[in-house]
Amino acid sequence: MRLVWFRNDLRLSDNPALRHGCASDEPVAALFIISPTQWRQHKMAPIRQRFILTQVDVLGRELAALGIPLHLLRVETFAEVPAALADLCRELGVTHLYANQAIELDEQRRDHGVTAALAEQEVSCHWLNGCCVLPPGRVLTGGREMFKVFTPFSRAWLKALDEDGFVIHRAPAPRGEPLPWQPLAERAFVDEGFGELTPDPRWPVGEVEALRRLHAFLEQAVLDYGETRDFPALAGTSILSPYLAAGIVSPRQCVAALQQRLGARPQSKAQPGFVWLNELIWREFYRHLLVLIPTLSMNRPFKPETVALPWSWDPDAFAAWCEGRTGYPIVDAAMRCLNATGWMHNRLRMIVASFLTKDLHIHWRLGEDYFMSQLIDGDLAANNGGWQWAAGTGADAAPYFRVFNPTTQGQRFDPQGEFIRTWVTELADVPAAYVHQPHDWLRLKGRQDYPAPMVDHAVARVRAIEMFRDLEKT
Repeated sequence: MRLVWFRNDLRLSDNPALRHGCASDEPVAALFIISPTQWRQHKMAPIRQRFILTQVDVLGRELAALGIPLHLLRVETFAEVPAALADLCRELGVTHLYANQAIELDEQRRDHGVTAALAEQEVSCHWLNGCCVLPPGRVLTGGREMFKVFTPFSRAWLKALDEDGFVIHRAPAPRGEPLPWQPLAERAFVDEGFGELTPDPRWPVGEVEALRRLHAFLEQAVLDYGETRDFPALAGTSILSPYLAAGIVSPRQCVAALQQRLGARPQSKAQPGFVWLNELIWREFYRHLLVLIPTLSMNRPFKPETVALPWSWDPDAFAAWCEGRTGYPIVDAAMRCLNATGWMHNRLRMIVASFLTKDLHIHWRLGEDYFMSQLIDGDLAANNGGWQWAAGTGADAAPYFRVFNPTTQGQRFDPQGEFIRTWVTELADVPAAYVHQPHDWLRLKGRQDYPAPMVDHAVARVRAIEMFRDLEKT
């Protein structure tokens, strides 16, 4: 018996673990492990937990149609997984385990424990690359070190991809008669603590939906992506991040579809489609970093010296940021959108991260954790990389003297205030000329229903720069 362990790769197509697991005539079973306590410790958002489990339900039904049973285990923490998996392998008579490589440190430690536990039963473990286009460790400097700056990594990644190439593999063929599948909503041990496991109309699950979104974006928006991606009121992005984070679609499928749409893979900024491809390469960069620099999974900054920065931990200021009560309309609109939908536009992520770290001088770790607790696309590599970039502590971080002005960011990327009015309802009737700095207009109307700016940006910016300059002197 061969066992395929699904994790953040909840798809049938282009799934190396599933493909290798089905490469012989031996019987095949599948597994998904639910770890509620560990998920909570990792700050996994409830909306993401439900999204994943709803997709597992779809996956289980699809596997059953192929004659492959999907076993579900509820194991509260990663530390308990090796023993639980060893018991299941013994029960099923498993000789080979197949899974796609995990990149986070706790998950890697869990997998090392599984390898050791199963070795005692002479079960071979096969760990494959299903999370990246190119496996971590493939793109290195001439000195065989990880790139610490994105642009040379991007060039080396493109070169390596040209050398290696890749193939998109279809879902496996049926392996027997269809099997019954009991929906997760009918399983008390699964449903407990997760709320209703019903599809969210904003985020339909399934590979068909993920590929529909991918191809719709490529047909309708990819050529204008470089011009429209920064405007949250426009439908200028792919909105694929939840599907990539859960592995419902693979990054290789994205690259292959882009190449098919354009007729060739773009190689430079001058070529159509390259801006979106470069975002996929950023995703790879952060994932490779997480594997090769394990301290990034341990709340440590990429730049070790920045651990000495005198960050604030002010709970009241942090709460105002979380709840969208800062008095800066674009920041408040972004945070209220996040809290209501579980998603935030990438430009807004940069704006609110800069505001928390450079205007409020609050530690980036608080923002990183809060994002994970809310985002449907919460992904440690991308989230940590983005927060450290904004805070000035990470790889290829924004120079410390680059501090986003939240007012001018709003004026530039939401010029008419459409996005702001959608989420900050107190400002719904404020004219576009005033919506980014509405306080004088509101005062003239005798209104006090929107908070005053909690900090003076100009003063806060100077303090942020001083923090980093003082660090350089030590």
